[in-house]
Amino acid sequence: MTGGAAPVRRSAASGPATAAVNGTGLAVTDDSVTVGILHSATGTMALSEGGSIQAEMMAIQQINERGGVLGRQIVIAQEDGASDWPTFADRTAKLLAGDKVAAIFGCWTSASRKAVLPMLERHNGLLYYPTFYEGLEQSSHVIYTGQEATQQILAGLDWVMREKGAKSFFLIGSDYIWPRASNAIARRHIERKGCRVVGEEYVELGHTRFEAIVAKIKASKPDVIYPIVVGGSNVAFYKQLKAAGINLGTQILLTNSVTEDEMLGIGGEYIAGAFTCAKYFQSLDLPANRAFVAAFKAMWGADSVIGDVTHNAYVGPWLWKLAVEKAGSFDVARVAAASPGIVFADAPGGETRIHENHHLWTRTRIGRARRDGQFDVVFETRDLIEPNPFPEGFRELAA
Repeated sequence: MTGGAAPVRRSAASGPATAAVNGTGLAVTDDSVTVGILHSATGTMALSEGGSIQAEMMAIQQINERGGVLGRQIVIAQEDGASDWPTFADRTAKLLAGDKVAAIFGCWTSASRKAVLPMLERHNGLLYYPTFYEGLEQSSHVIYTGQEATQQILAGLDWVMREKGAKSFFLIGSDYIWPRASNAIARRHIERKGCRVVGEEYVELGHTRFEAIVAKIKASKPDVIYPIVVGGSNVAFYKQLKAAGINLGTQILLTNSVTEDEMLGIGGEYIAGAFTCAKYFQSLDLPANRAFVAAFKAMWGADSVIGDVTHNAYVGPWLWKLAVEKAGSFDVARVAAASPGIVFADAPGGETRIHENHHLWTRTRIGRARRDGQFDVVFETRDLIEPNPFPEGFRELAA
């Protein structure tokens, strides 16, 4: 389906001629440029991906209100990946070959990103991917606005070992690429630090019966429960932890997969006390973030929340706009080539910039979940962490 603000007529002097900025047959006219939004609006992943859709739409509206990109208003072609990886691939092909979009803002799971990559290569597309992920990938067709392993998995484990004296870990994940690859990285890092993995379990997407796994957690008595369960399964997992008498005020739980978006579905009373490692929390007391949160709530409702991936999704259209303007063109190859070195100074989570490897320099933060669905930030790196999607000692884990 197609939506977004109607293009505004421009004067001949408001932007460069179309022939000068569109040499590859993209959906670019004298007045407009079409981009794609591709997330799961339905299925088990809709709980996590809904915020990304809202953030991308808001960023695009703000860009349009400020004059658009190269004098053109952005028009949105939106598709639903429906929590199904082949559907993501099919919808990508439709957006690129049919709608001729200049960029796609989308995906959430690594499985959807992996399914989409061949379509991006075949049709010369550019994806802005917002989710923290396992790393071990680099593509000229993707700008990764989320964290890779060194900025989240390794940084979070180092923090809990250093600050909490953690020695034993129980790993849990949804059964697809990201959790399995992330836990392989986590296990190797844990064992290299002289610590132990006392359990490792996986469940299908949408799984809701965690009683047996919770019993194993209680029997193994880990220092840290380390769950990276995604989508709607989070609701059942945390409720069943509490029902089994596991108190997250005393039992350390560190996750990478629960942000404010998921907490809205889980309920703060079930997850209060847990720690999340992320680059962004809605509670950050920064001028740009206060403005961002106010605008988001004004657009999507006072009860709406903003998590890490939602923030990363918001950053995507702004980074694309900056790269297009630097390149002086909407052509994908020129935009990709112009991207390294782009700085987004006013990102809500603080200044960020694009590395040559198409990932972002970013800070790592640890938040502790509150009953009201927000986080108290308990740790923040002083400097931006350089992205390294292929860290030494982990490269052979790449699929």
